[in-house]
Amino acid sequence: MERKEVEIFSEECNFAIGRMPDRSFPGCVVQGDSLSILVRCAERASAFACRTGNSELIDEIECLKESLADRLPHYASVLTAYGIELPYRRIAVASKGGG
Repeated sequence: MERKEVEIFSEECNFAIGRMPDRSFPGCVVQGDSLSILVRCAERASAFACRTGNSELIDEIECLKESLADRLPHYASVLTAYGIELPYRRIAVASKGGG
């Protein structure tokens, strides 16, 4: 782990905004438990979309689901590497294309 100076624009609970060094634009900090909730919501939305048969809706929600779900294993592995307990129960994330 290294320490860096980060510009913090807002520390509002669950809506933190900060800019990493050498980045042009600030980013949104999503807490791990909130990320886990977003992944579960996207997975449920994907299942509902599949029932509609609307291929454009299915594709868009799959993109959203994968974008969120791809972040969760990285988050978990980094916390595990530093001996930090996860703020959520591990969930099985659906594989890409598997719905």
